[in-house]
Amino acid sequence: MNEPIFCALFLSFLAGAATSIGGLLSFVVKKDNFAALALGLGFSAGVMIYVSFMEMMPEAKASLAALYGPDAGAWLSVGLFFGGVMLAWLIDRFMPSHHIQADALEKKNKLKHLGLFTALALAIHNFPEGLATFMATMENMTLGISIAIAVAVHNIPEGIAVALPVYHATGSKGKAFLYSTFSGMAEPLGALLGFLIFRYFLHEGAFGVMFALVAGIMVYISLDELLPTAHEYADGHHVIWGVIGGMMIMALSLLIF
Repeated sequence: MNEPIFCALFLSFLAGAATSIGGLLSFVVKKDNFAALALGLGFSAGVMIYVSFMEMMPEAKASLAALYGPDAGAWLSVGLFFGGVMLAWLIDRFMPSHHIQADALEKKNKLKHLGLFTALALAIHNFPEGLATFMATMENMTLGISIAIAVAVHNIPEGIAVALPVYHATGSKGKAFLYSTFSGMAEPLGALLGFLIFRYFLHEGAFGVMFALVAGIMVYISLDELLPTAHEYADGHHVIWGVIGGMMIMALSLLIF
């Protein structure tokens, strides 16, 4: 019994640590390369939007439909999605220094806020992923490894979403790497809580609730934070190609894994 538990926790840790690979981007992109920043922010928005609508929402709907029926499951998943949007808005609304007028807030401070806010949202996103990886591994080792690989691939561009704005705001490669790594550590935390508590009580519907809420949070961040900030640093073509590139990479990762 101890060996499967160790493997499940270790796989969750490795999947979460993949955000650090995205964080390493801060070591290779020049600090004043604003076109790369805009492209990277657009890329991150594309990843988050695509995974929200093409992976998380269908999973949420299926989980809730299994418990409450197709119609109720569909209504619940949509309601929870917009609940996630409202939750993200509340977090955004009450975070310090965010609602200062744009001309009174330095771009560096705005970028730092964006990086921290994205790290928080991705940590929330990674928590149920870690839990899912842990429980799948406990049930079936092969399935758990497949999920861990898929999650790790997804986490690389998510680490980019955190690292790029923090690096450009602070000029610190260390901070960019640290924040991107932090956002992924919610994954082994979710696995640990799964081991200690949730595996005894958690049911399919709880996963549906978490995934729908997190999908709403990520779409809000993409539309309200990532894309507007990207447009401040480069023309729209850089941003849109970043979005399309992010969607393509995420689509390929879902098809392959």
